[in-house]
Amino acid sequence: MVKIFAAGVLMIFLLLIVEMCRRQKLTFKYALGWLVFAIVGLAAVIFDTYVAMLSAWCGFIVTSNFIFFCLMIFFIILSLFLTTFLCQQNKRNDAMAQKIGILELELQDLQNDIKKRHG
Repeated sequence: MVKIFAAGVLMIFLLLIVEMCRRQKLTFKYALGWLVFAIVGLAAVIFDTYVAMLSAWCGFIVTSNFIFFCLMIFFIILSLFLTTFLCQQNKRNDAMAQKIGILELELQDLQNDIKKRHG
């Protein structure tokens, strides 16, 4: 019963991410991590025996501890990638603000030149 519920929640999550990409509310670049999360989670629900074997091989006594550990690692990595994208966006914004400032200064100079010639 729990497997069916977990699989259902992950399928709804997967469909939600795909729908957000389709409506262009989320770009594929940012959705990729969430899609991987949903697909890996769905595979873990379906093949839970392998998850338990991998958990034991890694030294975890309780499989749920292994799952929480994997989720923690996933979210740390996802946070790192999102932070990287955010830093890149900040650099683009800074460059754009500088270009806009230069264009405004050039426009002001041109307007002053026109006033001097006609005024």
